[in-house]
Amino acid sequence: MSEFESVWRDIRAVAIGGSAGGVEVLSLLLSALPPTCPLAFFVVLHIPRERPSLLPEIFGSKCALPVREAEDKEPVLGGTVYFPPPDYHLLIDAGPACALSGDAPVHFSRPSIDVLFESAADIYGPALLGLILTGASQDGAAGLAAVGRAGGHTVVQDPDCAAVRILPECALRAGPVERVLGLEQLRQLFASLGNERAGGALQETH
Repeated sequence: MSEFESVWRDIRAVAIGGSAGGVEVLSLLLSALPPTCPLAFFVVLHIPRERPSLLPEIFGSKCALPVREAEDKEPVLGGTVYFPPPDYHLLIDAGPACALSGDAPVHFSRPSIDVLFESAADIYGPALLGLILTGASQDGAAGLAAVGRAGGHTVVQDPDCAAVRILPECALRAGPVERVLGLEQLRQLFASLGNERAGGALQETH
């Protein structure tokens, strides 16, 4: 039986941020999601702002859930994975609903992980899971700390198994983190999301 047989009962949404090496890790995680998963997923990966985003196409073929590019003011649907369009911040507004912003880059990044996480924390509070993956930026560290302050759950990819360890290490320094997980543990966690028997606390991994 997987050590992630039960997960947090109150989670309604998952915010994910990553940079260098994030596409490979996210492919592993999204492909593990069961088609019954009712959660909304919001993902920011740092990609060049001047190029069209192919992320919905890349992950749509690997994920059992619908994968789409978020539109401004569209209501958030459960069981859906959202990416921001290139060169726009993705925020979560009351409703909940997606919102897009052309405000200044944060840590040289637009979309910004911090912007997504902080806005999602305001809306979902304890019902949010924030996950920081591999990356070469500190964008996302403050956002994950905001998730924790709002009562949400915080998870960081183990820097020892990250393609680039800067972002995970920055997140660990920014505030208390609930779990530090390796790739296989992360895959097991995603495979358990939406499990009909989900409930209680995520079991200790150390």
